[in-house]
Amino acid sequence: MTADPSPSSSSAAAAPSVKGVARALSQHHRAVVGFLFGFFVILVLYTTASGQFGTTNTIVALRSTPAEQNARTSPPPPPPPASSSAPNNNSAQGAVHDMENGKKDEAAKTMGQVRIEDKNVPGTEMNKTTDNVQTNRTDLSSQTVNEASDRMEEELIRQELGQDGDKNESNVKHGAPPKPVCDLSDPRYDICEISGDARAIGVNRTILYVPPTAERGADGQEWAIKDQSRKYLEYIEKVKVKTLSAAESLVAPECTSQHAVPAVVFAMNGLTSNPWHDFSDVIVPLFITARAYDGEVQFLVTDLQPWFVDKYRLILANLSRYDIVDFNKDAGVRCHPRIVVGLRSHRDLGIDPARTPRNYTLLDFRMYIRDIFSLPPDGLGIPYKEANKNASGGVDGGTGKRKPRLMLINRGRNRKFVNIPEISAAVQAAGFEVVVVEPRRDLRLEEFSKAVDSCDVLMGAHGAGLTNFFFLRTDAAMLQVVPWGHMEHSAMIFYGVQAKEMRLRDVEYSITAEESTLYEKYGKDHPAVSDPESIHKQGWQLGMKYYWLEQDIRLNVTRFAPTLHQVLRTLQE
Repeated sequence: MTADPSPSSSSAAAAPSVKGVARALSQHHRAVVGFLFGFFVILVLYTTASGQFGTTNTIVALRSTPAEQNARTSPPPPPPPASSSAPNNNSAQGAVHDMENGKKDEAAKTMGQVRIEDKNVPGTEMNKTTDNVQTNRTDLSSQTVNEASDRMEEELIRQELGQDGDKNESNVKHGAPPKPVCDLSDPRYDICEISGDARAIGVNRTILYVPPTAERGADGQEWAIKDQSRKYLEYIEKVKVKTLSAAESLVAPECTSQHAVPAVVFAMNGLTSNPWHDFSDVIVPLFITARAYDGEVQFLVTDLQPWFVDKYRLILANLSRYDIVDFNKDAGVRCHPRIVVGLRSHRDLGIDPARTPRNYTLLDFRMYIRDIFSLPPDGLGIPYKEANKNASGGVDGGTGKRKPRLMLINRGRNRKFVNIPEISAAVQAAGFEVVVVEPRRDLRLEEFSKAVDSCDVLMGAHGAGLTNFFFLRTDAAMLQVVPWGHMEHSAMIFYGVQAKEMRLRDVEYSITAEESTLYEKYGKDHPAVSDPESIHKQGWQLGMKYYWLEQDIRLNVTRFAPTLHQVLRTLQE
């Protein structure tokens, strides 16, 4: 007979079963809690990510570090040179040749790939200093982030300005044709402006623009322009400006020198060697084009003229603090953040304030020139008034007061005065002190500018010598003797208008036929003497022959005397 199980044995058997259930419930509870916690974390992350990237209507402003701000505000440096030494002539030409011939297969294989050399690349010596500058390249990830940040910032600015039709679409279209960099529409000059990766190769007279990757198209664009302010001059060689295609960009010549400042490419030849053309064709257009850079620009000069650089060195050195580059002989690949090819020109020896970056006028230009040559400030009056401020009595009148000084410019070849002694005596008799000069091309402007500044009147026949009116003081007078041959219009548009714009007094004296040596040479019945209009109707070449090249002037001092008295009264006002 078997014994019944005791209560103690039954409770002992049930204990393991209860413990197992409790353990299972505990594990299940932990699993549920873990799941809920994980779900909550995922939900928070998803919500955060959606808030930053899921909408285009929210702009998140991040405070940049000073270094990042500097990087964004300064122009991006051009790609570094492959070596610190400039290549020889053949290497630069060969690189351009390879690029222009395409290397299409290689370009197609490497399309979309970016190769960055993670090393310090030595830069070449900057013209302003003698210290070597080294630029450290950042790694690929850092560069990618910066480029993406810059593109995002640019896109937000575009949206803020309302330039987008749809804010969800980018304005940059891959493969879109590059925008033109050259403007050929002006009747006087052509101009090309490149901002970004601009590379200049002097020996080839070539400027290359390597567009950003996103803006590269299948085809490039190319222009050939004359880098002077008179684009119709036949003997100015052209400079080639080329926007590279996507394929050409991958095989573009490497930079051999990097420069932190913009560059202006212009020709120094043409009609220069005549002071009027020196100023009208080069110096004034260069002022219009480069003055706004405040000296932080470098000049790459094609057809460089050493005499021009020497004569106008103070002006050139003020417009640019950097050495002038003889571009025709430059064998390297110069990289600048911006390159301007050509010179802007508004009109003959003139400035249109509405078309200049800072609304410069021709008066501003005259003041600028006077400042460069350390002439007295504009607050001073004309010289004879300043000298006589504390004196009493009339202009002469025996009081010892200084007379007004008249500089008589005599031309050396044509349109010259053939009776200079007689004219000088008449000027003195009218109450002037007279100084007779015959300017030469090698004239030292540092000294001559001061001589002009000391005068109250600048007198000369219509011609380049009157260009020295830039050195006169405000309210001084220019007395222009207009040769025979209906030249009053030329006298006004080439000198008279400019004198008035610069707050100078413009007085003109037109000679008669009898005062022209054409009268002596051809007689009174020759059309050049009796009917100038018939000569002009036959073309400018014939007018040039008679009235500009063959004519000299014999002033009738009796007829001229009232004009001298008119000038004297004008100065006394």
